[in-house]
Amino acid sequence: MISIESLTKRYAGFTAVDDVSFTARPGRVTGFLGPNGAGKSTTMRVMVGLTPATSGTATIDGRRFAELPNPGREVGVLLDASAQHAGRTGREILRIAAATMGLPRARVEEMLDRVGLTDREAERRVRHYSLGMRQRLGVATALIGDPRVLVLDEPANGLDPAGIRWMRDLLRGYADAGGTVLLSSHLLHEIEVVADDLVVIGHGRIVAQGTKAELLAGAGSVVRAQDATALAAALAGAGIEHTVAPDGAVLATAETARIGTVAHAAGVPLTELRSADSAGLEEMFLELTASSQREGVAA
Repeated sequence: MISIESLTKRYAGFTAVDDVSFTARPGRVTGFLGPNGAGKSTTMRVMVGLTPATSGTATIDGRRFAELPNPGREVGVLLDASAQHAGRTGREILRIAAATMGLPRARVEEMLDRVGLTDREAERRVRHYSLGMRQRLGVATALIGDPRVLVLDEPANGLDPAGIRWMRDLLRGYADAGGTVLLSSHLLHEIEVVADDLVVIGHGRIVAQGTKAELLAGAGSVVRAQDATALAAALAGAGIEHTVAPDGAVLATAETARIGTVAHAAGVPLTELRSADSAGLEEMFLELTASSQREGVAA
């Protein structure tokens, strides 16, 4: 289990993570979502001991990462597949990982087979790997110690559709066997398919968390009108919170019946009106993070 309690990380004049608390539980895949610069990667780096927290705690099965006697046997980590040693072969990287954790060399071959890297690919130097191959190697490194917890930042990045399906099945099977998975990804559809729980972060703070079903059920409504300005004014006048998605859809917190009544009273013809939960995770994400979008800061 991963437990984050009141976690804060400040840099000079900037707070990257602000009083964040959430739990990723065994037997479940937790999707960690947020815009670029929202604080996802910083939170994960603190979690696995790469960045010190300013305050608060991040524990894995009740202990900080630095307190784990053999970290690779407790938690598998993939934060940046491009960080692998470019001059080594894939097999060499896994052999070093196995030796560090006190594992037999046979485990290396098991992992190569599990992630679908052939003998020929395993003997190539990593500088010649595609991004998808690096991701598979990174997953093999994360899994080689047979950990109870996985922390993965964008693990499907660079994978083709078949690879994405493979990744989804791997993570689902891992969680179903009792493992804890914390997964960050910009592929919202993949998160929607595989995740059990969702944690949404924006501007370094948690803006929503709960089961996927709970959050999607409370996502509000999607509404469109030919006169979007008049629609926004009518919703604001009725005290209905709303945001405008990049495609022009208005995401509102009220039920469809109320929105229809407000629009009718204001004389605003609607071209679309439906519950946001039917739209899925993408529109829920846009609604929750619309006021938290920011660029040019650390993730």
